[in-house]
Amino acid sequence: MARGGATRARDRFYALCVAPSLAVLAVITLAPAIYLLVTSFTPLDLTRPETAWNFARPFENYRQMPADSRLMNSLWVQAKLSFWTVTLQLLIGFGFALLLNMRSRFLEALRTVFLIPMVLPPIVVAIIWKVLYTPDISPLHWGTTLLGFTVPALITHPDWALTAIIIADTWQWFPFTMLMTLAALQMMPQEMVDAAKVDGASAWQMTWHVTLPFLKGVLLVAGLFRLIDSIKAFPLIFILTEGGPGSVTEVTNYYSFLQAFNFSFLGYSSAITVVMLAATVLMSWAIIRLVGWGQHGD
Repeated sequence: MARGGATRARDRFYALCVAPSLAVLAVITLAPAIYLLVTSFTPLDLTRPETAWNFARPFENYRQMPADSRLMNSLWVQAKLSFWTVTLQLLIGFGFALLLNMRSRFLEALRTVFLIPMVLPPIVVAIIWKVLYTPDISPLHWGTTLLGFTVPALITHPDWALTAIIIADTWQWFPFTMLMTLAALQMMPQEMVDAAKVDGASAWQMTWHVTLPFLKGVLLVAGLFRLIDSIKAFPLIFILTEGGPGSVTEVTNYYSFLQAFNFSFLGYSSAITVVMLAATVLMSWAIIRLVGWGQHGD
């Protein structure tokens, strides 16, 4: 009994130690999430405060979404942005990880350099690319002019604006996938590599039949993280294009921001955010099932 009493006292002590942290987390995460969900069932308009707790038509915001052509366009823009940024970040990150995994002091010294884009604040990255995309002050435009051809102002060109966002986002975040892949490569059992070499595997066969199967879980998890972050895209679009020209770069997250802070429709904006959150959770669940919790040799 004495031992059981001591165990219960210890558990209570641990619970009391953790309780303040849990309370703070509940206040800053759980409470806003609940308020967001509740608000999505109201027609809350900042110009009409009386709509804050009007639940007469709780599903009206969700009913309006399929008929909102601008929202549907933002979903398509979001899909293109997510697909290209995640794909390019995985491919480029994987390629650089293979390169940096080679035994070379010069390449080892370069590893830190490749991490610079990832550790810069998103606003700083956006300003850097704003300069690079502005013809009057851009060294890239000066260089192309000296070479004899002209590049349009990408962030104001309807055919190139989304591509400009994709390039900037890929530059900022491919080091993340590179770092995860490089860490996994350095944990690869040497026996697998030696066995493939004994069997006469070429560099391409080694990569395709040995390295990629081993890295499958890591690449899918990295893709999951990058997919979630791509859905939260905001700073680059806000600084570089503000959703334009027109609505060419207006992703769903930015459209929700406009509904809330430009048009004051917080209820509708909350409903859009709830749908985005639900879609992100579903996609994350599907990818986690596909990964098999990161186990190799499935």
